Amino acid sequence: MSDIIDLGGAPANEDCAQLGHTPDFERLNRLEVAAYRAAIIARFGPPPDGCTLVSVTNRHDFGVYYSLGLKGDAAAYRRSPTVSAYTEAAQDGLESWVEAGFAPPVRYEDGAAPTVDRDRIDDIVTGALLATRASCAPGSSGSAISCTSKASTARSRYRASPRL
Repeated sequence: MSDIIDLGGAPANEDCAQLGHTPDFERLNRLEVAAYRAAIIARFGPPPDGCTLVSVTNRHDFGVYYSLGLKGDAAAYRRSPTVSAYTEAAQDGLESWVEAGFAPPVRYEDGAAPTVDRDRIDDIVTGALLATRASCAPGSSGSAISCTSKASTARSRYRASPRL
């Protein structure tokens, strides 16, 4: 038997798309949930065997919205210290995007349409990597080779993990 802990559609203290109010809600909601998944992985690491980050479908009077869930196998939680430690650490989600080194994927200004600076998850993850790894050693030509290498490695690791 498995349990799903709903982590929400975005970090707890951040603005996010509102069903029935936000223009282009479905696209923005999915983008925020995908970015939140990446932020959880950035903060707590990829889930161990016995845990999975999943998209949770929520039906409402105004339509459907998605949130991020942490799905855990109850037997694995009891047997594996790694699964129980991950669940304990990640079960409350994040309070802010900054906690994981991320910029908000969507900005909500009062009275203005939502602003999306990066609309691909790869670009969002790369932005977080570059923002949190500023101490790169320059390469032989003066370029930050090690930064690019870290970003590529992290993107590969993200792509290899299960999708929502």
